[in-house]
Amino acid sequence: MERPNWAPGELDLTVPSTARVYDFYLGGSHNFAVDRAQARQAIEQWPLLPAALRANRAFLRRAVRFCVDQGIRQFLDIGSGIPTVGNVHEIAQAADPECRIVYVDVDPIAVAHSRAMLAGNERTAVIQADLRKPGDVLESPELTGLLDLSQPTAVLFVAVLHFVPDADDPAGLVRRYLDAVPPGSYLVLSHGSSEGAPRQAAEHEDLYQRTGTQIWMRSHERVLTYFGDCELLPPGLVQMTQWRPEPEDEFFGPPEQLSGFTGVGYKA
Repeated sequence: MERPNWAPGELDLTVPSTARVYDFYLGGSHNFAVDRAQARQAIEQWPLLPAALRANRAFLRRAVRFCVDQGIRQFLDIGSGIPTVGNVHEIAQAADPECRIVYVDVDPIAVAHSRAMLAGNERTAVIQADLRKPGDVLESPELTGLLDLSQPTAVLFVAVLHFVPDADDPAGLVRRYLDAVPPGSYLVLSHGSSEGAPRQAAEHEDLYQRTGTQIWMRSHERVLTYFGDCELLPPGLVQMTQWRPEPEDEFFGPPEQLSGFTGVGYKA
């Protein structure tokens, strides 16, 4: 396989990447044959999967616009993947070019893509770090040089916490990041769940495990705990298409079969 000039030399192009698989589901071009093979296998098991991920991206769009409307001009996107079609900087800066966005991902290929795509955008930065080490993220010069965390900030955990095992305490990790931002900040969160399509979700978990990346689908009750002391804004923690839908949203399928929950919390 020919290695693109942006790909780090140590990157193994024979191993699928979660970020690149997600890019494929969204119709992006930043993926390789190994990623497409895993994605197609998953789609065979769960035909609604691409629709679910597009629904998640539509939620991201609505939530970011909402935050901008509330006066937020800083975004910290944890586990951002590849900032392909319709990502945070595009949405936020279209509403206000002054918005500043820091993307964080542990995947070197997602980071390489991100830096190449965002070159020249001085109001964005990319950090390669493990979200399970909040200190590394919050103290990184890329973040401190761009964001002022004494000011209200939107902290995003969109479709990432289901890759964090229980042993690493996802709720505690969210709390660590929220502790670093002041009142007036927002938490934007989405999470995969087995509710609605338990068989397909179980097969999806098994596929990810067999390809080297584990995924943990969690219940509505469990995901709700991640909001901690934040005020969960209406309509609450709901299926992806049910969080403040807009007339222009496409129809993604029955909400309960998309197997994911979304919500936005306010830090008072």
